[in-house]
Amino acid sequence: MENLISNIKEVKVHGRTSDNRAPLTLFWTASGFECNVSGSQLWVEVEVNYTNFEPWFSYTINGDWIGRQMLTKGRYWICLFRGMNPEKIKNVHFYKDVQPLGGEENSWIQIHSLRYDGVFFQVEDKPLKIEFIGDSITSGEGLFGARQEEDWIPMFFSALRDYSYLTAKKLNADYRVFSQSGWGLYNSWDNNPNAAIPKYYKEICGFMTGKEAIALGAQEQNDFLAWQPDVIVVNLGTNDMCSFEQPEWKNPQTGETHKMHKNADGTYCKEDVALFEKAVVDFLCLLRECNPKAKIIWCFGMLSLDFQMPIVNGISNYQDIKNDQNVFYLQLPETNDNNVGSRQHPGPICHAQAADVLSAFISSHLN
Repeated sequence: MENLISNIKEVKVHGRTSDNRAPLTLFWTASGFECNVSGSQLWVEVEVNYTNFEPWFSYTINGDWIGRQMLTKGRYWICLFRGMNPEKIKNVHFYKDVQPLGGEENSWIQIHSLRYDGVFFQVEDKPLKIEFIGDSITSGEGLFGARQEEDWIPMFFSALRDYSYLTAKKLNADYRVFSQSGWGLYNSWDNNPNAAIPKYYKEICGFMTGKEAIALGAQEQNDFLAWQPDVIVVNLGTNDMCSFEQPEWKNPQTGETHKMHKNADGTYCKEDVALFEKAVVDFLCLLRECNPKAKIIWCFGMLSLDFQMPIVNGISNYQDIKNDQNVFYLQLPETNDNNVGSRQHPGPICHAQAADVLSAFISSHLN
């Protein structure tokens, strides 16, 4: 039997996307679909678009990671399982393994149809919802590949080895990821003020500007009422820290320049740090506006703790202004020679350590 995914009401959708399910468009890391299905086999019909960087996907069956592969352009069928006991109900979860990649105006995975010989059953919501907001760490960059690998390619990203997946699994939570490699809170690693996560938080995938992406709803306003997280985990500031070491950014169209500065003695320029701290306050206000009841945990430290005080100060300033007692700071384990991955990023061990710390912290505050 073959059916459009939009017609199978028991299928559960994960991640930010539009209301259109014909087909289902996946933009973000860990976005995808989940189903409980009997039968001996299950196939998925995908349609894939990109310019330079092909997306990857992973999938689990009954919670175990079964497959991971690159997706090439086009529309075609992929078998997720075959030859299994037709009487037993299998939980199948399809994950987009890679973030919406920078510079790609039209990049996504679409799910058109499922082919099956069983029956679908409802997937229940988990008791907790978590939203993870971050940069390359939260996108799972560096979680595949040997330590010496430096190529910036989708093959070295993973949605199922990173701390967000591991934390959600430990806490039995549904989760979403909103992250971009190289981006920051106030500006990117190379001082680009346009590559700042808060600028696009209210939209589904607003920085994707291609005509096709816009037609698919990328720049539509996200429906926050439809999915309210109990916990928001922010892991931003690493790229802002790096930008102090980089040359100024110049807008090729306007000639505008932007730079975060260090003083002659190597300390951070006070005026620039103040801009970052204000950005912390502004983003927390935005998060609270969109998610009035969520506990917000700002994490930092997996790639150096050098810039944690501006984050702590920004959180403190926000709490003084808003008297919001549901915002917290959490230091995460730092990458070292024993837990580093590829591209000089945290490896699987470091992410597992971070998930242990974060899940324990969330549990203690929920209780």
